[in-house]
Amino acid sequence: MTHFRDLFPRPKPIIGVIHLPALPGYPQSRGIDHAVEKALADLAALEAGGADGVLVENEDDRPHVVLSAPETTAAMTRITRELVMAARRCVIGVEILLNDPAASLAVARASGAKFIRTDYFVDPMERPEHGGAMHIDPEGVMAYRARIGAEDVLVLADIQVKYARMTVARGLDESARLAREHHAAAAIVSGNATAEPPRAAEVALAKRGAGAMPILLGSGTDLGNAAELLSIADGAIVGTSLKQGDYISLDKVKALVAAARSLAR
Repeated sequence: MTHFRDLFPRPKPIIGVIHLPALPGYPQSRGIDHAVEKALADLAALEAGGADGVLVENEDDRPHVVLSAPETTAAMTRITRELVMAARRCVIGVEILLNDPAASLAVARASGAKFIRTDYFVDPMERPEHGGAMHIDPEGVMAYRARIGAEDVLVLADIQVKYARMTVARGLDESARLAREHHAAAAIVSGNATAEPPRAAEVALAKRGAGAMPILLGSGTDLGNAAELLSIADGAIVGTSLKQGDYISLDKVKALVAAARSLAR
């Protein structure tokens, strides 16, 4: 079985997020070819800057829906496959927003991606603007992964993810423990919103429940807080702080990767 450190052997890996433009099916979409071009440009910047991995997300499919539409799954498969074929050093992963890990796994299996991210895995949470309670079924996710022959696709699972409200009282250490027991390859700790980092104490609490499972930063990591947060966390998934406008900035990638590497010496 593949483990997180098999894919990311370097200490403190940086996984850059490619935020896709609106995909076909949304009125603001400029078409699949535009989305592919944008994704490949961001991949080039991430690879040249030394990032360890790439997570591609349909960020600009607004408003987000809970489950993937057929055209979204098809587009994400095409784009992710293009990234897998073009990548020379980065490990490619995928997440279809908002809460469809089965669709993400299907895309990964078909495209050759090595991991998925899922915002909702073990924690009962709700988002009233999206119909209330999110569907939580870690056993079902892993059973589906096995059924489609994707056991080597890693599941990176958010715990107590941003924008949602917990419906049970539980510490981050307990959430991390549950994610580990349900075979997540890593757990992700975020702040309360995009570009907002978690507090160092929250990351440390998650680490206490994680055992040998890595804890990743899921939002808000930048040059100003990397030294503090990555001294505790095992790596980071980074999107907003690496961008200049709509695209990934090579210089910002280089700077953050250098900061992460300095902590691993």
